[in-house]
Formats: sequence, C-alpha cells, structure tokens
Amino acid sequence: MSYHIKTPKKIGDGDVYYVSESHWSDNYDERKVFSTKSSATAVKNSTVTINDYTYTPKALFNSTIVNESA
Repeated sequence: MSYHIKTPKKIGDGDVYYVSESHWSDNYDERKVFSTKSSATAVKNSTVTINDYTYTPKALFNSTIVNESA
C-alpha cells in the first residue's frame, strides 16, 4: 500500500501535500509517497526543537495520512 500526507491550505480551498521537511505543494504529483503507514506516521509525528522548546509544526499537526489504495 502507498500513503501520503496532506493538510488544508492556509488560504483558499483544497489541500497541500507533503514533499519534504520544509516543502509542501498543491501539486498532487509532487507529493512524497510512503510505502508504509508507519513511515508516514513517523514524519507526521516529527518535532522541531529550538532553544529548548520542542513543538510539532502546525502543518504536520493538522495533517492527515491518506491511504492511496482506499
């Protein structure tokens, strides 16, 4: 099965798709495809630490893992 991560656009309708750690795209074809749900979940649950403050980036926090086979 294949999975990808998406989150709602901040402005306008539709979704943006996870491409890399610092890149999201509204182009579906540019999305990163994960071979397992656990690898997609690991990215979704990743955190950032700055000055001893750890947080989940808002785009990942609000994201959804999509099963492309469903």
